[in-house]
Amino acid sequence: MERLDALLKKVENKTGDFMGYPVAKDFDIEELLPFFKYPLNNLGDPFVDSTYAVNSNEIEREVIEQFADLFQAPKDNWWGYVTNGGSEGNLYSLYLAREKYPNGIVYFSNSTHYSIRKNLHVLGMQCITIRTQPNGEMDYKDLHQTIAQHRNVPVIVVANIGTTMTEAVDDVITIKSILNDLAIQQNYIHCDGALGAIINVFSGKNKIGFHLGIDSITLSGHKFIGSPIPCGIALVTKANRDRIAMSISYTGSLDTTITGSRNGHSPIILWHALHKLGDNGLKQRVDKCLITAQYAMETFAKNGIPCWKNEGAITIVIPPQPVEIQQKWQLATEEFMSHIICMPNISREQIDLLVKEITQDGSKNFPIKEKFPFL
Repeated sequence: MERLDALLKKVENKTGDFMGYPVAKDFDIEELLPFFKYPLNNLGDPFVDSTYAVNSNEIEREVIEQFADLFQAPKDNWWGYVTNGGSEGNLYSLYLAREKYPNGIVYFSNSTHYSIRKNLHVLGMQCITIRTQPNGEMDYKDLHQTIAQHRNVPVIVVANIGTTMTEAVDDVITIKSILNDLAIQQNYIHCDGALGAIINVFSGKNKIGFHLGIDSITLSGHKFIGSPIPCGIALVTKANRDRIAMSISYTGSLDTTITGSRNGHSPIILWHALHKLGDNGLKQRVDKCLITAQYAMETFAKNGIPCWKNEGAITIVIPPQPVEIQQKWQLATEEFMSHIICMPNISREQIDLLVKEITQDGSKNFPIKEKFPFL
């Protein structure tokens, strides 16, 4: 028990200060603890009852339906499941895209999450990386020119609904217009909305959803909503899912997911959070994060720390910080930038303390134009 006590103390200490990763820490699962006494296993397809009855399939179906409504999925032509996280959702969506267009080329920006390239390697799919604009958004001119060179091949586009470092949102309307301009009829658009999908729905100028002509969308449940167990949602058109479905006599269900066994606790955690919040609660949660982000911007600027963020984002980009500050606050850092993400649990007091440490360290004295090109 001493070993576990030591681990618990470490986790408690490390959880208090991190601001650089999109993980909500304000969840409350006290009411759900009795379920952890049981081996809940959501085998196979959540919409097909399995002979293994110790599951939460009915709850999982309700969770997926709520997200289908949120993202305006086509009536009677949607399907989904609760995944182990955003990377699995991306793998599943690209798997469906490959089965629909086996010789298709996947286009994604160089700001896309690393799981996309890894998943494409696993799936053996052709891909081309597209340049990004300074804010992290896809360079649509480069996308247009690149697709034009391969217009005889089916097009699969991965659109970021919130990139990892700058929370940039790729404009699906512009992507669709490019495909229409080039008369690309064989196309598939997947949206990676790990953190940004829910934020975008309640704050974005072009609210993401199937009404824009996308084929799949994924998000992480443990990020904006919050969960002690990493989890996610994969939401796809049912017609594409049907292409890969296989009946499995052993389980009495359909094999339509990536993994055979899936933990049945995550759907309950998500269901509990969604029912406590509702759409109004989710919007209030987004608004709170945006207010905190605005406070952070003003506080950084007032103290002479260069800062920048995308419109409607809760991620604040600042110059790269010294290793000591990166490690204490667990600030994700790439080349010329660090960032903080104003999740629902981030307080103004934490921002004030971070700003104090940055200014005391003197790290605000950067050669700004060379190191921080957003300004």
